[in-house]
Amino acid sequence: MYYVQEEIDKHLSWPVFHLISDAADRLGLECYVIGGYVRDLFLHRPSKDIDIVTVGSGIGLARAVAEKLGPDARLSVFKNFGTAQVRTAAWELEFVGARRESYSHDSRKPVVEDGTLEEDQDRRDFTVNAMAFCLNRERYGELLDPFDGLSDLENLRIVTPLDPDITFSDDPLRMMRAIRFASQLGFFIDPDTFDAIGRNRERIDIISKERTVDELNKIILSPKPSVGFELLDRSGLLEIIFPELCALKGVETKDGIGHKDNFAHTLTVLDRLSRTSGNLWLRWSALLHDIAKPATKRFDRRLGWTFHNHNFIGEKMIPGIFRRMKLPMNEKMKYVQKMVALHMRPINLADEEVTDSAVRRLLFDAGDDTDDLMKLCEADITSKNPEKVRRFLENFRTVREKMVDIEEKDRIRNFQPPVSGEEIMETFGLLPSPPVGVIKEAIKNAILDGVIPNEYDAAVRFMHRKAAEMGLPEKG
Repeated sequence: MYYVQEEIDKHLSWPVFHLISDAADRLGLECYVIGGYVRDLFLHRPSKDIDIVTVGSGIGLARAVAEKLGPDARLSVFKNFGTAQVRTAAWELEFVGARRESYSHDSRKPVVEDGTLEEDQDRRDFTVNAMAFCLNRERYGELLDPFDGLSDLENLRIVTPLDPDITFSDDPLRMMRAIRFASQLGFFIDPDTFDAIGRNRERIDIISKERTVDELNKIILSPKPSVGFELLDRSGLLEIIFPELCALKGVETKDGIGHKDNFAHTLTVLDRLSRTSGNLWLRWSALLHDIAKPATKRFDRRLGWTFHNHNFIGEKMIPGIFRRMKLPMNEKMKYVQKMVALHMRPINLADEEVTDSAVRRLLFDAGDDTDDLMKLCEADITSKNPEKVRRFLENFRTVREKMVDIEEKDRIRNFQPPVSGEEIMETFGLLPSPPVGVIKEAIKNAILDGVIPNEYDAAVRFMHRKAAEMGLPEKG
C-alpha cells in the first residue's frame, strides 16, 4: 500500500480519536482501532463504525468516552459479552477488551478469556481484518500488522491469519464472510483458504439461519452478486443453505434439443438487475424468478422443453423458502411472490401486440410495483441473439410508454371500482351474496378492458345494465 502512514494520519486527525486516546491514557489502558475500519481506511471506503480494542476493560473505556462526548452520546453495555457501544450522530463506536478464545466442536460460542493484543489479532477471521493502529499518545498512529494484511489488500487476497481449517471449524460463519468479502470487494480467496471452506462446509449447520441469511443478503447486495453465488456453489455451501437454487443447475438434451442452464441464467439476470436497482427484495425476486423450473420441466416432441406455469408454482414455493431461511414472512415476502408470479406478463406482452386492455390489467395487478416489475423483466432478457434482445427491449419501451398514457387517462394503478359493494346492495335490495361480487367484478373488468371509462357515472350505468341481464329488480 502506498502512503500508509499518510492515510492513518489523515483519519487520526479527527477529534473522536483524540478523545478516545485521552480517555485511554487517563485510565492507563492500551487502546487500538482494529478490524474493518482499518481495512476500509486503506480501501478508501467510508465507514462510521469503529471497533476499539483495549487491553483491559472495554466497558470501562466506553463509559469514559461516553462521558467525554456528553449528552448526545448513547451508551449501551453488554456485560455478558464484555462489550459496549457508544453512538453519536456521526459515529458508532464498539469497545471490547482484548481476548483469546477457545471453542468446542459443536458450538460457535467460544470460551473467552482476557488476552493480549497479539492474541486478539490471532483470533481474527482474515489478515485484512487483523490490522490495528494504536491510539495511545506515545505510539499514536503506529500500525500493527502481524500477518502482512497490507500486502493482502494490495494483492486483493482473502486469507486467514492462522490455519484455515481451525479458523472455519471454530466459527463456520467465517466461510460465508470470506465469500461475501470476495463478492463485495472484488477480492479472490487464497486457494488453501478456499479449499478449507469445502472441507468444513457441513459445519455451517451450527450457525443460526438468521446469521447465515444476513451474509447471503450482503452477497445479494454486492456489485456483482454472481461472484458470491458461484463461490458458494463451488465450495459446496450452496447445496446446504439453498438447495432449491442448486436444483436449477445443469442442461439436459433430448432428441438433440437442450435447454439453457437455469442456474447460470438466474445469476445473469441478478447481475443485470443489480446494475439498475439496489432494492434487496427485487434482487431476491430475480434470484427466485425461475425457482420452479426444475419442478415444471417437461419435454414435448413438438414444443421441445417447456416450463409451463413455473411463475405460479414459484410463487407458491416462496413462503416455504422464506420460512426455512428465516426471511421475513410479511409484505416483503408478498412483494417477492408478486414479482415472481407476474414476471412473465410483460415478456408475453412484448412478444405480442401490446393492447391497451393488457396494459391496464398489468397496471392493476402490479400496482405501485409496476416499475420494479419492468426492471426485472428487462434484466430477464439474456438471449445471445442480438436481434431478439433488440426486439424485446424495443417492445418493453412501447409497454412503458403505453403504461404512462393509460395511467394518465384511466388512473388504473391501485384503483378500486367506482361503485362499491354497499351501493350495489342498496340499489338492488341485496344482502351480502354472490350476485354482489359478480356485478362488482363485471364493473372492474369493463374498466380494465376499456369497455367503460374509470368514472362513477359510467360505472353506475354499467351496473344497471349488468343487473338487468342477471334479472335483478331494482329496489322499489
